[in-house]
Amino acid sequence: MSRPAAAVNRVIKAYDVRGLVGEEIDEEFVADVGGAFARLVRDEARPGASDGRERDDAGRVSRVVIGYDMRGSSPSLAAAFAEGVVAQGLNVTRIGLASTDQLYFASGLLDCPGAMFTASHNPATYNGIKLCRAGAKPVGKDTGLTTISDEVIHGVPGFDGAPGTIEDRDVLADYGAFLRSLVDISGLRPLRVAVDAGNGMGGHTTPAVLGVLAPITLLPLFFELDGSFPNHEANPLDPANLVDLQRHVVDTGADIGLAFDGDADRCFVVDELGHPVSPSAVTALVAARELGREIGATVIHNLITSRAVPELIAERGGTAVRSRVGHSYIKALMAESGAIFGGEHSAHYYFRDFWGADSGMLAALHVLAALGEQNRPLSELMADYQRYEGSGEINFTVADAPGCVDAVLKFYGSRIQSMDHLDGVTVDLGDGTWFNLRTSNTEPLLRLNVEARSAEGVAAVVDDVAAQIAALSEKAT
Repeated sequence: MSRPAAAVNRVIKAYDVRGLVGEEIDEEFVADVGGAFARLVRDEARPGASDGRERDDAGRVSRVVIGYDMRGSSPSLAAAFAEGVVAQGLNVTRIGLASTDQLYFASGLLDCPGAMFTASHNPATYNGIKLCRAGAKPVGKDTGLTTISDEVIHGVPGFDGAPGTIEDRDVLADYGAFLRSLVDISGLRPLRVAVDAGNGMGGHTTPAVLGVLAPITLLPLFFELDGSFPNHEANPLDPANLVDLQRHVVDTGADIGLAFDGDADRCFVVDELGHPVSPSAVTALVAARELGREIGATVIHNLITSRAVPELIAERGGTAVRSRVGHSYIKALMAESGAIFGGEHSAHYYFRDFWGADSGMLAALHVLAALGEQNRPLSELMADYQRYEGSGEINFTVADAPGCVDAVLKFYGSRIQSMDHLDGVTVDLGDGTWFNLRTSNTEPLLRLNVEARSAEGVAAVVDDVAAQIAALSEKAT
């Protein structure tokens, strides 16, 4: 059946499929997406890329792996997608409840495409699909989602051959063992680890990955899987959603706190004092560890991570490569450059040894290993990687984003030392002070990130930029 283009394009976005359940996304819709995805990957031959278990004699894909999160709508949507896939002649392996990085693991392990049903940190009324090719390679707008949306709009063609089959496979223990094999945890001292799963998939994966480590005492918070998110949003990027973990760390005397988002592919860290640790500092720490085992390797960082990240990479003998914001850009650069690691300000961490995909749990293992192999508290350890003060991401709702950017640049004028337009505009004001302004692709927002050597320096730039945006907005009204 054909569908209105506007309705389809509203749900099939640049990086994934996401929409309101029952209004924008339902079983019939995702069955069509499943069929279109199967057609996309079915004829993509990669001869010699696997042992043939998941491919036919010509090397073509013959299987898709499917996982889903704890949202109430996820099982039925995943089942409908599976029916769409098998109707196109491909087999399906269902891994059931999973984190997104667990699905990536299954895609890498089985060398087959995958589909993860999740809306990540979005409210309970939403759901969606993250799609990948074999080996966890991302599927985005320019690498397949446009083809899928076109077929869903015009009607997915039928398949004349025999339908595929569906099987179930539990990969949770294998996923945990694989992650632990990538990090040297042999010198781990006893640690009390507080974990806020936010009622998301971290409550499913944390016991399987960390709970089996004898030196670790888990102090769980909101591990009950509940897609209605009864305690707080599963979005640790919002400081309001870290408050419970911060209190839990202090109350329990934990050595460290970890917070995962809804599909548990991002991990945020809190130190023993209850203070949040910058994802840039985590990026720097993991980069240092990875460069310690492969001197001279390449490390990716996006353009709004702290300047401390490329500084440290250079000091450790690595090559820093700067990227636009967004997982599709990071993953493309990971593949192109052979980078050993990549990190983003949003707490997405990418690993070459994890098929170039992101895993918050693997990043958490690195932080735990770094903490547990020495005796300093986490606050002192992370001070080695925190060289500057940052604003975090500040959003302004604006009607004229380009006009606001022009007003800010005009205000700073000759004080600008250098400037580039890799993603929005990044302005260097000298003496360690810089800011980035970029527009949102999906909302009428202008996003600001500022870094300086002092909190006062950050506040001064934030105040100046906010004043220019406010003045232009007042003039417009």
